[in-house]
Amino acid sequence: MTITNPKNKKMFDELLEACRQHLASVNEELLKKAFEFCLEAHKNDLRASGEPYFTHPFEVAMIVAKEIPLDDITIVSTLLHDVVEDTEFNLDILSKEFGTEVAGIVDGVTKISGIFKGQEITQAENYRKLLLSMVKDVRVILVKFADRLHNMRTLQYVNPDKQRRIAQETLEIYAPFANRFGLGRIKWELEDLSFKYLNKEAYEEIAHKIKSKRKERETYIKKFTEPIIEKLNEYNLKFDMNGRPKHLYSIYRKMVMRNKPFEEIYDLFAIRIILDTENTNDCYTILGIVNQMYLPVPDRFKDYISIPKTNNYQSIHTTVIGPDGRLVEVQIRTKKMHEVAEKGVAAHWRYKENKSASENEIENWVNWIRDIFEGASKDEPKKDLLESFKLNLYQDEIYVFTPKGDLRRLPVGSTPVDFAFEIHSKVGYHCIGAKVNGKIVPLDTKLHSGDQVEIITSKNQHPNKNWMKFVTTHKSKNAIKKWLNNEEEEIINCGKEIWDKKIKKLKLSFNTSDVIKLSTNLKYESSKQFFKAVAQNKINLDEVLTASKEKDKKEKGVALEFDNFANIARGDIGGILVDGKKSGIMYSYAKCCNPIPGDPVIGFITIGEGIKIHRKTCNNLLKVSEKDMSKLVPVQWPEGEGSLFVAGLSVMGEDSPGILNEISRTIVSYNNTNIKSININTGNSTFEGSVTLYVQNLEHLSRVIDRLKKLKGVYLVERFESS
Repeated sequence: MTITNPKNKKMFDELLEACRQHLASVNEELLKKAFEFCLEAHKNDLRASGEPYFTHPFEVAMIVAKEIPLDDITIVSTLLHDVVEDTEFNLDILSKEFGTEVAGIVDGVTKISGIFKGQEITQAENYRKLLLSMVKDVRVILVKFADRLHNMRTLQYVNPDKQRRIAQETLEIYAPFANRFGLGRIKWELEDLSFKYLNKEAYEEIAHKIKSKRKERETYIKKFTEPIIEKLNEYNLKFDMNGRPKHLYSIYRKMVMRNKPFEEIYDLFAIRIILDTENTNDCYTILGIVNQMYLPVPDRFKDYISIPKTNNYQSIHTTVIGPDGRLVEVQIRTKKMHEVAEKGVAAHWRYKENKSASENEIENWVNWIRDIFEGASKDEPKKDLLESFKLNLYQDEIYVFTPKGDLRRLPVGSTPVDFAFEIHSKVGYHCIGAKVNGKIVPLDTKLHSGDQVEIITSKNQHPNKNWMKFVTTHKSKNAIKKWLNNEEEEIINCGKEIWDKKIKKLKLSFNTSDVIKLSTNLKYESSKQFFKAVAQNKINLDEVLTASKEKDKKEKGVALEFDNFANIARGDIGGILVDGKKSGIMYSYAKCCNPIPGDPVIGFITIGEGIKIHRKTCNNLLKVSEKDMSKLVPVQWPEGEGSLFVAGLSVMGEDSPGILNEISRTIVSYNNTNIKSININTGNSTFEGSVTLYVQNLEHLSRVIDRLKKLKGVYLVERFESS
């Protein structure tokens, strides 16, 4: 196939020219083959905008070629990144046509798309998959960044709900991720585009204010830079100087965080000086020139050349007082540093002399992610792991030193305990104190860049729960949790041993469900928490076990009382009718629901036990009858005109003189209800008891219950049930 359509040919020529301009080398035949394959695979597909679908992979490939150029394999993979997901072509075909390297990258991008497609990012497991894809081949995530950037640039064509979901996902995950990979330009654009869809009103207000102040700012920047340019020319330095672009989301975030209006935030002017030199010392020469011309603000100086950020960002940042007393931030860097700052890992790859060295560097770049998951407990709640991951994406860094002068990077807000675990887990576990810049400080002290930290240890010291309130890094949090969990497990095992010895001594028998039931009754969340309380002497086992024995006796007594009552009630009414008549068919009453006269009942044919009589509402009956409805048989209690059946009531309340007479009178006075038996026990100013009486039907019984409930001091009246 050849590219015959003039429009398509023009697109290919644009892509080829971009590759020639930005890549060290390009396999033009392979690129053309991938472009033609992309056209063919997506020829019948349309985007939400109505455009042919292949315009999307083309635009994404253009982003990779111009903004994060790495190699021609990445461009080819980008052209094909949606083929497996959206067309009938599979990875085997791609591998055969374009090689395993391309197929592997496409597979990685497809898997990432599958993770995020149509859902909020909520599962930490997704991030594990993302990490694995990146570690395997960093080009996977570069293609995904470009794919997301083009989707954000064309987000106006999807519905508002989807716009917000994709924008939120981009702001929370993709933008900070891009920052960690050093993709400064992409990070800023992703943030601004997300901001546009998440808070359109604020976005448009800030954009309008920036536009209205543009001329004023340009005039001031010119006034500030003219003397610097003149001086730099005297030194014969080759450079570009321009105003650093302001990003809307950055301004908005500062307004929110500092609680200040736009005018105060935007009042900080900024310029960038980019040197065309390989000599980094020239950056410090320019710093000296700027500081001689304008008074520097001491606490606003940062040297990221001597100590680069984790993503290899290098630059000098200084803030000086310019004309009219206005603050101006000046960034000084070489052309190479600027390209790394804008294009991150892609630029860094290009500047490496050989690929293996480059791969080692990239491996270091993703170590910060690996640290998050390394040793993460399988029992750790997914939401905790997710929050830790997000936190690590956003955190800025500080640079602290060991007593020997070794550099350690930590998140802003880190404490000596975080530093201790960064050195080694054993140092963290036994950390008892710390010296910062030679002075002993509390363990929850916040560290700052430039601090020299010495950890004081003791073999008798161990982590405690309070540490969790102030540590910052995932490594320290995870290590402390692990130690505390192990410690708790030992306490629980100790409590279990005490329990086993006690019940053995008292010759008692408790199975697992009995222990769980006892723990629940004593208001413990689990049997583990119960055993922990036993080990810590928070429970008097003798009292608990004595009370448990008494309760068992009482429950057995209640069960026996109910059985006696049920037998009397069933016998009194004359048994059960099967199919409307008495027959010699063997039947028995199910123990699971204990039906008694007055309950709606049904029979279920069993093997060897005849018919089991169940309540119609019995859960066990519902389950077994689902499998075979044919085994159900109609049964009923005998009924005749004026016939009565025995019903039982449980009654409880406050003890008072004459309460027995009150209960009896209330029952008898309704329809001459006949009492069969009544039994009341009193103690501790309360009473509880049971009443058996003859009623005509359930409505009759319900009316008696209502009347008894209205008696003063009676707080429980319910039908007699099995326990």
